[in-house]
Amino acid sequence: MNRKRYTTSFVLLLTFVLFTTTNSVAQCAMCKAVAENATGDSGYGLANGLNNGILLLMAIPYVLLGTLFFVFFRKQIGGFWRSFNQIH
Repeated sequence: MNRKRYTTSFVLLLTFVLFTTTNSVAQCAMCKAVAENATGDSGYGLANGLNNGILLLMAIPYVLLGTLFFVFFRKQIGGFWRSFNQIH
C-alpha cells in the first residue's frame, strides 16, 4: 500500500514537471548577444553554428563520463556477461 502511494505521487509529480514549462535562458551572455545581433539571411547560419557549438560543449562531458565508466567497470561488466551467458 505504501509503495503504491509513492508511485502515484511520483507519477503525479513527474506529470506536473513535464507539463509546466517555462522559458529559460540556456546560453551564455556572449552567445546570446551574438545571436540577438545576427539578423537577416546571415543570422540563420550564425545561429546554426552557435547551436552546434553548444551541443558539442554539452556532449563532451557525457563522452568523458562514459569512457571513465567503461574503463573502471570493464571487469565487472565482463564478469556479469560471462555469468549471464552461463545461466542462459
